[in-house]
Amino acid sequence: MNETSAQPAPTSKRRRTAIITITALGTVGLAGGIGFGVGSTTGTTPVVGQGYPAHAAPAMNGPGGFGESGGLGASGSGATGPAATVTSTQQVGIVDVTSILGYQSAEAAGTGMILTSNGDVLTNNHVIEGATSITVTVISTGDTYTATVVGADPTADVAVLQLNNASGLSTANLNTSPATVGEAVTAVGDAGGTGVLTAASGTVTALDQSITATDSSGANAEQLSGLIETNANVQPGDSGGPLYDASGAIVGMDTAASSGGAAQAYAIPISTAEGIATQIEHGVTSATVQQGYPAFIGVSVSDGTGGAMVLGVLPGQPAATAGITAGDIITGVGGQTVTSAQDLSAALASHSPGQRLTVTWADATGGVHSATVTLGTGPAQ
Repeated sequence: MNETSAQPAPTSKRRRTAIITITALGTVGLAGGIGFGVGSTTGTTPVVGQGYPAHAAPAMNGPGGFGESGGLGASGSGATGPAATVTSTQQVGIVDVTSILGYQSAEAAGTGMILTSNGDVLTNNHVIEGATSITVTVISTGDTYTATVVGADPTADVAVLQLNNASGLSTANLNTSPATVGEAVTAVGDAGGTGVLTAASGTVTALDQSITATDSSGANAEQLSGLIETNANVQPGDSGGPLYDASGAIVGMDTAASSGGAAQAYAIPISTAEGIATQIEHGVTSATVQQGYPAFIGVSVSDGTGGAMVLGVLPGQPAATAGITAGDIITGVGGQTVTSAQDLSAALASHSPGQRLTVTWADATGGVHSATVTLGTGPAQ
């Protein structure tokens, strides 16, 4: 959560990674925040998050995080075989997802699966997290669409996009039967963010697996459970892509993989991902499922004494309009007391873009201020 800069860096396109650890209980991890970090313990195997975004500078505020610089690490290794070109059948209903992270001067690339003929697309939340604009290319036709976020469940790393002005699309072939240990599978996705799908074959090695991840400070642990484990050589950029069974049906959504040693990859069972997607499409809002885009005031923050310390302010956004500047301490939002950066994130999460609320803050001299602001629309969370 602690940021040292609010200045954007030059646009780049690199994978984001999370070097995590396998414990004695067999848990490995994928970080769910904007930036993947690094953690290690003796005698463990690293695991890497499988998006392909670059986050070279901190993001501005949004519920679920206030921007964390992305760590870089090695891509997956220990493959069971070389990556292969996908078949025409494996391309049907599969898309490339490109996110522009405008507040970080960066881009992200990943994969997705078409759920409906009018353009609902399933992907990992970490593929689009922090995005200020999203474009999606349908692999089988080459058609490109702008996309908006319908909603997401960040705790499950699932998101649904809507392709604008789409119709008549071929949908992905989702399986109604669960994966089984020992069956042959193929992971397909935009490995390396090249825009060209590749396929990696393997077998299912375990079911109902749990993974845990932290950021680079060892904090902000996130967990996913009920995952399919395979030995397919899943790579950065494959996130959100399909895990096919031998019949050519999709049994999982690729999400994480090892970065060293024998290939070890994880996928969310497609029944789990599709169930969450259905809630999102039906407009459900819950403790984990969020609709649309978050409320936004346009600051980057860290924990400060008595509140959230402002590190940077975006020109033209609500905080700047109110007169908040770097070094100020935000102490309240909408009648809720703010004692930390996380408090500010949680307070904003209970509000929607366009709502008006009062923000209170203290300046560097101890002077107390308040102003009523109209919340803006933040990047994907």
